[in-house]
Amino acid sequence: MIRSIIGQSNNPPADKRPEPPTAPQSPAAHNPASPASSAMTPRPQSAMSSVSSSKNVLSSDVEIKGSIKFSHDLIIDGKIEGEVISDGNLTIGENAVVKGELKTRGVTIFGKVEGNVSVSDRCELKSNAILIGDISAGTLSIEEGATFMGQSSVGRKPDASKAAARPQA
Repeated sequence: MIRSIIGQSNNPPADKRPEPPTAPQSPAAHNPASPASSAMTPRPQSAMSSVSSSKNVLSSDVEIKGSIKFSHDLIIDGKIEGEVISDGNLTIGENAVVKGELKTRGVTIFGKVEGNVSVSDRCELKSNAILIGDISAGTLSIEEGATFMGQSSVGRKPDASKAAARPQA
């Protein structure tokens, strides 16, 4: 599940070694110390290079008590007890249990959240999601099968300067 969220497949990477050459090569190609051979030798690609550096993952064996602050994207699949604050997007994985308030730009929930959710953009509750708490979001998407117990406030908040200019009745 987490692999599909961060764009990795469940299949191990195929062996990408080149076939042995059939044509004769120069003597430099057979000498491992030669600069020419190092240029021809493929370098293994790091498994982490396929994961974007702006996505952070807290796996299912992680348990945290306390506040979490991050700036890009975060995927949580563990247990968190405390406030989660960010200008980025948050994904709550299917194994995750979060007890605390969420204040982010956007959130996608696959797991369980007990606490209020406040997002400036989009809040998505996927089919197996459980949310016990209130939602304040720009847009809200709830898939069939999701559980939501609380109140929701959806839409952009009115601009404070416009609200102050309006006469009170």
